[in-house]
Amino acid sequence: MVLVAKRLPVYAHIGNLANGDIACDGYHKYKEDVKLMVETGLDAFRFSISWSRLIPNGRGPVNPKGLQFYKNFIQQLVSHGIEPHVTLHHYDLPQYLEDDYGGWINRRIFKDFTAYADVCFREFGNHVKFWTTINEANVFTIGGYNDGTSPPGRCSNCSSGNSSTETYIVGHNLLLAHASVSRLYKQKYKEKQGGSVGFSLYAFEFVPYASSSKDDEIAIQRAKDFFYGWTLGPLTFGDYPDEMKRAVGSRLPIFSEEESELVKRLVRLHRDHALFSGFCRRHQSGTFSFKKPGFLLRHGYLRNISDFGYDIVPWAMESVLEYIKQTYGNPPVCILENGTPMKGKRDLQLEQKDTRRIEYLHAYIGAVLKAVRNGSDTRGYFVWSFMDLFELIGGYELSFGLYSVNFSDPHRKRSPKLSAHWYSDFLKGKTTVFGSQGIITQLLSNFSSSSL
Repeated sequence: MVLVAKRLPVYAHIGNLANGDIACDGYHKYKEDVKLMVETGLDAFRFSISWSRLIPNGRGPVNPKGLQFYKNFIQQLVSHGIEPHVTLHHYDLPQYLEDDYGGWINRRIFKDFTAYADVCFREFGNHVKFWTTINEANVFTIGGYNDGTSPPGRCSNCSSGNSSTETYIVGHNLLLAHASVSRLYKQKYKEKQGGSVGFSLYAFEFVPYASSSKDDEIAIQRAKDFFYGWTLGPLTFGDYPDEMKRAVGSRLPIFSEEESELVKRLVRLHRDHALFSGFCRRHQSGTFSFKKPGFLLRHGYLRNISDFGYDIVPWAMESVLEYIKQTYGNPPVCILENGTPMKGKRDLQLEQKDTRRIEYLHAYIGAVLKAVRNGSDTRGYFVWSFMDLFELIGGYELSFGLYSVNFSDPHRKRSPKLSAHWYSDFLKGKTTVFGSQGIITQLLSNFSSSSL
């Protein structure tokens, strides 16, 4: 389900790109979708609230129709025993704030983002216990302010922006905005609502391309410092990695002593719950859970995508979790997105027989299980995604879902793929992670006539 805010359509409509104006139409079909979740066996669902849908101008009056929709949807989930996991900022921003003061490049965003979070906690917090402030903070910043390939499309070679400075300013502001919202929740809501607030980043493994020389080892560690340490350093230790400070110099913002203590102290306070993007139990990204998220982590790398999806390298997932454990004190981890796309809609029947996706999920869930057995405090996993959707860069060319959506049909009909049957059986205990391959042949033979 994609709930798109105003900033995202403005970006998506530029250059006649695919857009998410209707997408899977979860706004109208949420009851049908929750029924499908129940039939599949999900016990939790991850989704994002659109800031613009709730507060159209980013500050000021709340949109009553937007408020009622989210209340209805959350109540529908809860009444069917499905736990909502909610993200507050998912690549979108009310256009008014972008036009007024530049959005995330300006520290004025702290007040507006905290006020928006306050509305969400107040209105939905009695039913929502798991909150994520920022989705994929590192790639949101890189895509939006360094490369210009995602909203708001700023970079040195774009019509506006400065890649060498804004990238680090925005990364800094995201951390401080997260700290502000976390402090609000602790002071005003945590005692009564009993939930937690997490921070999401995108994750993948780094390996030497051609050799294992000392120089390669140094380069790999530098890459990890910039990709992981950029956010996890401040959240764990109160400051950026030394290598990052040395390389970036005066372009890297400095935390005041008070800010440093606030950022890392709040992580300790929420340590028994959430912080990353990639894994959790039976959720919108599909899911089973080890419960109680911590850092939220996503695994997936677009560079090696083919018609058959990402390369299957589950050891990379295990390695990332081990690195997080060793480097950042083994924080609680919830993987909010893990899955593989397939390209295009050229042959719907062929696309629905997605054995490659089953192989991928089987391998990566197994890798997470190995990491847990090796001491990683990974507590949850979400498959990405429950159904096909509008993807920010790929539009509708990439099919991520366990369920296909016919985007040519005004009713947006949902249909189970082979992976939906496999995952449903897995969640219902009819197969296991390490003993599931034999079920694929049986599912293929029954595919045309079976239903969940």
